[in-house]
Amino acid sequence: MLLNISYNDRKVHEKVLNEVGSPLRLVERFKLGGSGSPKLFITKASLQIYNLLILDNNINTCNIEIRSEGIIIRFRSLLETYALIIPFYKLNIYKGSAQEYTLYRDSYFIRIAAKTPQVHNFMKKLRSFKDEKSDTNIEDL
Repeated sequence: MLLNISYNDRKVHEKVLNEVGSPLRLVERFKLGGSGSPKLFITKASLQIYNLLILDNNINTCNIEIRSEGIIIRFRSLLETYALIIPFYKLNIYKGSAQEYTLYRDSYFIRIAAKTPQVHNFMKKLRSFKDEKSDTNIEDL
């Protein structure tokens, strides 16, 4: 789900909470070593996201926040902030080459460059957290 989160709208906030849950508690963030990514450079995106990114001449960057039940990928276009909301059960992560990761949700995707060790470490953290959450969901059934 792609949303404009620039404004303080209760309906948008509730949609985000329903999809990916609340932010991680402080203890969980300490265990993970942080719940946010470094600055990520977008190399390619799905048509809907690409149409937003080409509206300005800035460098296309994003960041990822790990939530209790999914992730939020935030990026800016013009003066607006957009978020791609991805619950863990719809999140697919592919490592294309040694220098790129692609994050998918249904028809949306964002490909990011991974030229620093911090990006690789964050993606490992994200994969392990997703696996941990999906294991606990399977055990609950």
